[in-house]
Amino acid sequence: MINIQNFKGCGTALVTPFHEDGTVDEEGVKNLVHYQIEGGIDFLVPCGTTGESATLSISEHLRVIEVVIEASEKRVPIVAGIGSNDTSHVISMANEAKKLGADAILSVTPYYNKPTQEGLYQHYKTIAKAVDIPIILYNVPGRTSVNLIPETVVRLSEIDNIFAIKEASGNIGQIAELAVRLPDTFKIISGDDATTLPILSLGAVGVISVVSNQAPALMKQLVHLCLEGKYQDARKLQAKLFTLMNLNFIETSPAPVKAGLSVLGLVKNVVRLPLVTMSAAYMERMKGELKKLELI
Repeated sequence: MINIQNFKGCGTALVTPFHEDGTVDEEGVKNLVHYQIEGGIDFLVPCGTTGESATLSISEHLRVIEVVIEASEKRVPIVAGIGSNDTSHVISMANEAKKLGADAILSVTPYYNKPTQEGLYQHYKTIAKAVDIPIILYNVPGRTSVNLIPETVVRLSEIDNIFAIKEASGNIGQIAELAVRLPDTFKIISGDDATTLPILSLGAVGVISVVSNQAPALMKQLVHLCLEGKYQDARKLQAKLFTLMNLNFIETSPAPVKAGLSVLGLVKNVVRLPLVTMSAAYMERMKGELKKLELI
C-alpha cells in the first residue's frame, strides 16, 4: 500500500480508452499507462470522473483498475477511483479494488442525494471502518452539488485510514482554511490543474491532474518545482501549460482531453453518452496547442 507519510507529487486522473463501438479498449489502457510512467508520473488514478466512471459497469470498472495495476508493474502507486452515492456500494467496490492490488482509493462525495455534513461524515466514517485501504476524500461540488466543508474534513482527518483530500471546489479561501486547520500529517491534493500552483503554495502536496494525460512530464515538472519552492520557474511552466489546461475544460471533461489524446495517437476519440466528442472548431485549437507544446 501507499506510504501515506511520503505521498506527494503529480498523479494522472486517467481517461478510459474506448473502441469505436464503445467497449473498453484494454490495449489503449495499457499504452496510456506506459506513456504516463515513461513521462515520470508519480501515481495513477483510474476510474475517477475523468475515467468516465459514471458510465462504467461494475465489471468494467474493476477490470480497468486491474489492467492499470497489471500494466504499471508496481512502478507507481495506483489510487483507484471508487465513488458512489450509495455507501454500501463504495464499501463493496473498495474491498474489490484492494483485492486487485490498489494502493489507495479516491472517493468522491455522494452526488444527487445531497447529504448533510453529518451525512457526509457518517458516509466516510462507515467506509473507513469497513475497508482496510487508505482513503482520499474527493470534494468537487460543481459535479456533486454538495461541498465538504473544512469543519467536516477536520473531523474526518481524525480517522486513521483517511489520509488526504483531493480539493476541486475552486474556493482558494476554503483550501487555505484547510491548510491552517488540518494536522500536518493530513495531505491536501489539488483537484484542478489551473489552480495547482497557488494550492501547492498553501501547503498541498500534489495534484490529481487531467492535463498530465497529455503532458505528464511537463505537469510533473511543474508540481515538483513547487514542492522544491522554485515558484518563479513553476510560474513560467504554468503559463506554458495554461492554455491547454483550459482547453481540456472548454467542453465537459473528459471529451476535450480525449480529443487531445487522440491527436497524440494514444486513444480513440470516443466518449460514452451522454457525453459527446469535442466540437470540430475546438479540435483545431487543441491540435495547435499540442504542436506549440511540442507534444506532436
